[in-house]
Amino acid sequence: MVENHIKYKKWVVKIGSSLVTNNGLGLDLHSMRVWVQQIIELRAMGCQVVLVSSGAVAEGVSRLGLKQRPTQVHMQQAAAAIGQMGLVRAYEINFAEQAVLTAQVLLTHDDLADRTRYLNARSTLSSLLDLGVVPVVNENDTVATAELCLGDNDTLSALVANLINADKIVILTDQEGLMSADPAIDENASLIRSGNANDDSLMLLAGAGGAFGRGGMKTKLAAAKRAARSGTDTVIANGRQPEVLTKILRGESIGTKLSANSEPVTARKQWLASGIIAKGEIVVDGGAQRALVDLGKSLLAVGIKEVSGQFVRGDLVVCFNDQGIEIARGLVNYNSSEALQLAGATSDEYLSVLGYKGDDEIIHRDNLVLA
Repeated sequence: MVENHIKYKKWVVKIGSSLVTNNGLGLDLHSMRVWVQQIIELRAMGCQVVLVSSGAVAEGVSRLGLKQRPTQVHMQQAAAAIGQMGLVRAYEINFAEQAVLTAQVLLTHDDLADRTRYLNARSTLSSLLDLGVVPVVNENDTVATAELCLGDNDTLSALVANLINADKIVILTDQEGLMSADPAIDENASLIRSGNANDDSLMLLAGAGGAFGRGGMKTKLAAAKRAARSGTDTVIANGRQPEVLTKILRGESIGTKLSANSEPVTARKQWLASGIIAKGEIVVDGGAQRALVDLGKSLLAVGIKEVSGQFVRGDLVVCFNDQGIEIARGLVNYNSSEALQLAGATSDEYLSVLGYKGDDEIIHRDNLVLA
């Protein structure tokens, strides 16, 4: 029986360096073709998929003929620049054979820490998915520095899951999943089939990463915990297992499933509402209040009566009704000057008012939490 893919409609699939490059021996083109085919099968079942793929540095190391991953940052960046060419080309060829468009998306920590760039990345990924494109995401190792590196693509996959409100992350690795002990030491070690992503005791069972990747089981558990804040479940599984992705879709017990134990929208909006200082205020009319509170809609400019404060795209603003009562707060898609000019305008009028047109929503419902 196929798992309820309506519940798990948005997937992030992360493939580690050891898999993509066959433990640093160069791109494993056959396996890449197999994973692409499985992703296409997920799409056929109604899922949207973002592929987070490691392997650029490892492929660059292989092409350069180096025996191990360099420790100097500038050499890692050079290897990434070389390897990224082959990595993306291989994915593009395989998806194109099935008439599926792909897009390369390179991200750094700054892109996800800065709220404006966060929203830009979110809008781009959402647009690509709506267009039926498979985004292939990687850390931008070419420009990242030791201080700014995300550290591993496990972490990146969790951040991408938050960007797109993913229902599930599948982290494919060369291990069966989280084990009760190190199998190389304890012959009685067994696979942990399921757990709570927020269970800190699981970290005691994790080990270190391999020679060609920066991640290990610890980073995978940390990624699962981070993703759980947005209500995203995580599965850690062996990417070499036949039909691994389609088996997960069918609900078969594969690898280790770490549950978020919370609804995606609720969890994400709890995260959104915490720890951010509001930079401005928006007063809305009765129609906008009903749309936000009763219908769960986004805030459009046509319902805005007043704008105050100084804010930029991505800042948090508070929405009040005519009586001065807070009804919602969220991340804006326009700065304070633009929002003021757009107040009362329909989305069709944005272009004539500003001279350009961005998002229809001043605050998208996914970036808004009710008071």
